[in-house]
Amino acid sequence: MPGIDDCLAQAMTIAGARGVSLTDWGSGLALGHQGESPSGDHETTAAEATDLARAAAECPTFADQEDPRMPLQDLILTTGSSYHLIRFVDTTFDSRLLLHLWLDRRQGNLAVARIRLQSLAEELVLL
Repeated sequence: MPGIDDCLAQAMTIAGARGVSLTDWGSGLALGHQGESPSGDHETTAAEATDLARAAAECPTFADQEDPRMPLQDLILTTGSSYHLIRFVDTTFDSRLLLHLWLDRRQGNLAVARIRLQSLAEELVLL
């Protein structure tokens, strides 16, 4: 079971990975990051990803219709040259985390990256 640094290092092995971060969505601060940042600054990217995640999570339209108590699992944003995968990470303590992977569209496989990011989020151990 990987900790933060191992989790981020493993995420960077996903084909096409350009950068990854783990962010506390309560504060919007990055707990760790590796690789590049789309904005050029990891803290700015963390804050912006948090804003997006909050907006989606608080919108009733995106709630699970069968069980509205179920939280969002992930968000996928597509640009002309990249994908942004934001995975919500469940924790045992009173906090929510986001695992944000920035993926090059030409080199990556969105489906494979999503499955791999889900697996890393489930295996993540926070000490």
